[in-house]
Amino acid sequence: MAVRAATAAADGPRARVTALARGYLDFAERNPAVYDALFQLDGGLAYAQEDTPEPLKDAFAALLESLGEVARDGVDQGMFTEVFWACLHGLATLTRAGRLPPEDTERRVQLLVDRLAVV
Repeated sequence: MAVRAATAAADGPRARVTALARGYLDFAERNPAVYDALFQLDGGLAYAQEDTPEPLKDAFAALLESLGEVARDGVDQGMFTEVFWACLHGLATLTRAGRLPPEDTERRVQLLVDRLAVV
C-alpha cells in the first residue's frame, strides 16, 4: 500500500506525515484512473461503513497511524485524520484539474504539515 511504503523510511513523526502527504499526492498524480475510481465515480465505494472494502479500511488505518502521532492532545484522532485526508484530497483534485499550479505542491505540503502536525 502506497501510504505505508511512503512512510516506512521516514525518521520521526513529522517526517512520516510529510512523506505520507507526498506519497498520497504522488499516487493521485501517477494513477489518475485509479484515484478517480476510488474517489470520484458516482455510486462508488462505501467509506467509513460496515461494507467498506478491507483495502480501504487498511488505507485509512495507515493514515491514522501516522497522523495519530501528530494530532494535538485532546483532538479526536479519527476526526483529525479525516480533516488531513480531506486536505490532501482537495490538493490532489484541484491540482489535477489545473486549478492549483503543480509547481507549488511542495510548499502546500509544508504549510499543511506545519499548521496541522504538532509534535
